[in-house]
Amino acid sequence: MEEIRNDIEDVVEGVAEAAKEIVAEAVEKIEEPEEKEPEIIESMDDYAEELEASLRRIYPGDVMECTVVAFDEEAVSVDLDYYAPGKIPVAEMSEDPQFSVFSDVQIGDKFKAVVTSHDDGAGNILLSKKEADAEFSWEKLERMKEAGARIKGTIADTTKAGAIMYVEGIRGFIPASKLALKYVEDTSVYQGKKMEVMISEVDTVKKKLILSAKEILTEKALEEKSISISHMQIGTILEGTVEKLMNYGAFVDIGNDISGLVHISEICDRKIAHPKAVLREGQQVKVMITKIENGKLSLSIKQAEAADLEAEEVAMEEEASEYKSEYVPNNPFAALLKDIKLK
Repeated sequence: MEEIRNDIEDVVEGVAEAAKEIVAEAVEKIEEPEEKEPEIIESMDDYAEELEASLRRIYPGDVMECTVVAFDEEAVSVDLDYYAPGKIPVAEMSEDPQFSVFSDVQIGDKFKAVVTSHDDGAGNILLSKKEADAEFSWEKLERMKEAGARIKGTIADTTKAGAIMYVEGIRGFIPASKLALKYVEDTSVYQGKKMEVMISEVDTVKKKLILSAKEILTEKALEEKSISISHMQIGTILEGTVEKLMNYGAFVDIGNDISGLVHISEICDRKIAHPKAVLREGQQVKVMITKIENGKLSLSIKQAEAADLEAEEVAMEEEASEYKSEYVPNNPFAALLKDIKLK
């Protein structure tokens, strides 16, 4: 019995010790609460910038950054990042008479505009994009010229001397000599035409903007010429027109604005001091393509004539051969003997 009593006491003591440890751990957790992230408390200082922007006074003449949020036939509504919305009458959007709010304005467009009135009576700030264009577009045009930018636009008007196109709201002039590869006599045909131009001159002092389409058209013509030449074959004989005589040879236009050089040694069989000894400008000649290199053609009048002569001789020989084979003498006696068989 004594031993059983001792075992029970040992078990009770073990349970008591375990209970003490569990209670101690629970108390420790209660006394040491879990750490929490510090709570961020916002203050007015955090909104100081937004408050300043919304409370600052706007005066006529101020330049505002605008974002288009809506538009109709009368006005363009813009967000100014201000407590009051902005509105730009369509007439104040551009100087370009071809301007259309429905084709030239998109939701989300961003641009600068000048405040003309802080309240239109309906709580809107009135602005003018035209005034901002007049002030800031010249700087942008200078950068565009330096970058060699290509500009797509529509001819708004024409004069005897050239055509008018608006770029960034600024009136630009395209001289008649820069509208096409050659001087344009009748500029009226360009009215309303869509074109791609580059900036030739920007004068911020005199407020002068000169545009040109000629450089772009020249580049395209050279590309087309190069493609045409690449499809030509050596030995081809073509009709051409002598367009220019030089000491060293003659340039012959073979059509499609493609010319080639006939070296003085390839003009004729005999030696001549100058091409004008046998050729004149405007004369029609036959030439043979003898070389194609780096987009340039070498031609020969001499070889074209030789090829023609050879072709004529071959044709004459063939004709003579056909004549002999088909010829039957008109001899009655021969006709009588034709059917007689000799034994």
